[in-house]
Amino acid sequence: MGEPGDPPEGTPESAPGGGGEDEYRSVVFDESFIRAARLQEFSAQERITDHAPAVRRRPGLRRGLTRQAVILVILIVIAFGTAIYMGVRNPYQGVTAARRPEPLRMTVIPLSPQGRVPGAVSVSELYAHSPAAEFRTAAEGINLPPEQHTAHFSESQVYAALTTAKDYLVESSLDPDVLTGKAVRPVRILLDPQQLDQFDRSFDRPAADGRHQATGWLVRFDPKQAELADNGIRVQGTLRATESDADTLEVVSDHTFVYALRPAGAGSEAKASLFTVRRELHFRFDRDDLRMHQAEVLVSYVQAGPLSCSVDSTTQLRPLLAGQAPKEGGPAGTDPFATGGTTSLCGALAPGAQPSL
Repeated sequence: MGEPGDPPEGTPESAPGGGGEDEYRSVVFDESFIRAARLQEFSAQERITDHAPAVRRRPGLRRGLTRQAVILVILIVIAFGTAIYMGVRNPYQGVTAARRPEPLRMTVIPLSPQGRVPGAVSVSELYAHSPAAEFRTAAEGINLPPEQHTAHFSESQVYAALTTAKDYLVESSLDPDVLTGKAVRPVRILLDPQQLDQFDRSFDRPAADGRHQATGWLVRFDPKQAELADNGIRVQGTLRATESDADTLEVVSDHTFVYALRPAGAGSEAKASLFTVRRELHFRFDRDDLRMHQAEVLVSYVQAGPLSCSVDSTTQLRPLLAGQAPKEGGPAGTDPFATGGTTSLCGALAPGAQPSL
């Protein structure tokens, strides 16, 4: 008779003591293994009494979670709940979305004299007999208004906008290399990057369409025709800053620049004449622009003379110099059916705007 733990059929031949290799030596059917079994064999009495199947399924063993597992589950739940909360309540809700800068809208109006342009060898004499006699020289004529703040911008932020606008005026109206067409980079680096495509196209493929005139961005003379007779350019005008919304400052500049010019290569003995450019520029600054010392230029309204209305002023200005009179003919024809802006305009330069010699 076998031992209580032996199978009913006796010990298999392969079992220990049965003469064969023990293929299941590593398997130990201990008490925990038996309790964990999902199937349980009915006893013979139960099978006879209930006519039940030979086995029945036992309920799964309920084991307690370890402390580490509980902590891990809690952390997962917290992380999941935080993700849902952040998704529902956007931390940037209420912040104004980045606004794409508008294209610069520009108008350049030549001012034609009614007779010959007055001139003199002495530049100081020209200025003394002109409306620019009391103007300041170069950047000194671009004055900042008193310190101010707005509802959503501090004094330092308003000051940053005003100084950037002033720097743009200095580089685009007073830099000798810019005026003679040798450089555009000093102006370009002050622009919001999203306006650079329009800026570059204005110089690569200029057009009188109200969007792509080089002379809408800066003052530039034809170096083959004219040169500065004096670096003491006279300037007078105003700067004004306002808040357009909680995230935007706007600056409006209105300045008159007066240049003393001589014929290119003529030397200091040649007569000089005065050339006047009035520029009204509208700048816009978001908070990134303030931080990066850059500006969006929205509007450029330019009046310049003496010029001939029949001469193209899209790429550069070709001033009438001392003793010259405007050519016959008006500005290029304007097509009222064409879309977009137009700069086919011309005005008359008042006699009082020139030196009274």
